[in-house]
Amino acid sequence: MTTAAARALTANLAALAEELRNEGVTAGIDALLNAHRALAAIGAHEREDARVALRATLCAKRTDLEAFDRAFITVFGHDTPHDHPLSELGDVARSALPHVGVPPPPGSQRQQPLDPQPVPAAYSEVETLRTRDFAQLTDEELASTQAIMARLARRGPQRRARRTRPSRRRSHAPDLRRTLRASLRHAGEPIERRWRAPTSRQRPLVMVCDVSGSMAPYARALLRYVQACVGARRRVEAFAFATRLTRVTRELAGRDPDAALRRATAAVADYSGGTRIGAAIGTLNRTHGRRIGRGSTIVILSDGWDRGDPDELAEEMARLRRSAHRVVWLNPLAAHPSYRPLTRGMQAALPHADHLLAGNTLASLEELVTVLEEM
Repeated sequence: MTTAAARALTANLAALAEELRNEGVTAGIDALLNAHRALAAIGAHEREDARVALRATLCAKRTDLEAFDRAFITVFGHDTPHDHPLSELGDVARSALPHVGVPPPPGSQRQQPLDPQPVPAAYSEVETLRTRDFAQLTDEELASTQAIMARLARRGPQRRARRTRPSRRRSHAPDLRRTLRASLRHAGEPIERRWRAPTSRQRPLVMVCDVSGSMAPYARALLRYVQACVGARRRVEAFAFATRLTRVTRELAGRDPDAALRRATAAVADYSGGTRIGAAIGTLNRTHGRRIGRGSTIVILSDGWDRGDPDELAEEMARLRRSAHRVVWLNPLAAHPSYRPLTRGMQAALPHADHLLAGNTLASLEELVTVLEEM
């Protein structure tokens, strides 16, 4: 469609909306934009297709149908062919698609009435973003993944608690108090026995995120996930490192993720700097050892590029592994099928990690959550 034809079509739709408003029908800007998108989605080559699409988008209730028919004839006239097709709309936005579509007829001209069968024609933005690399997401797309990350953050490692709870199923732990109370109904005979079952509680989780220059494409997304974990779980400690380790648990706390990320970025003085993983893990062991405690699950989010001493990294990773329940390493480079841990940092750290996963997409974070739940 030429520019002149697109302008003429836009003017006709505006006139149609004005006629509808004169008839008492509410047809605002949103309805007009939906009309443009409907014509772009169905590929309206015929007048009847265009009329049905416009009626579906511009009429909000049954009483508007008669007013629409009068307005449509006023603007577009009776059933006479136009000089321009309605299949293309030029620069008109096509971001909104209908949830169902009707398959086009096999020929260009309809010979007989069709029995339309609805077929799926919508796409899911969430499903599209699920497998896209974090480095390719825009700021708007990354912000739209926050709800998914928040849902994933509520899942995590659990451990058996010391406390028990009443249970209807037979177990190895009898509930003496409830059994004695129930025996009063039967003259003191313990006919109805009661039981207790073990409960679980959240295992402490420690997130250590690499924010060096090599991790810049992924740090912004992984920090969002770390922030979601801090907000969703109780016993979560968050750290960021490049050349040195910085605790950012307090900065990432809060309901506003964007404000929390700004506070954390401002608190990390070496953001997008060099990388010294061994020194950072050493600070974690010695300075924050009591805070993270024993039996925690440690998740390290780093690509393994290290400018420090690999022997120091191996020693500190071994020390961390001895005090942790499990150590999981997330490396965005591991998503590539031909990836091999050839860097000195990964070769030194990998023997002391229980799992090596990719952390470059939402799907990889779902895999991480599954691994954490199975621990």
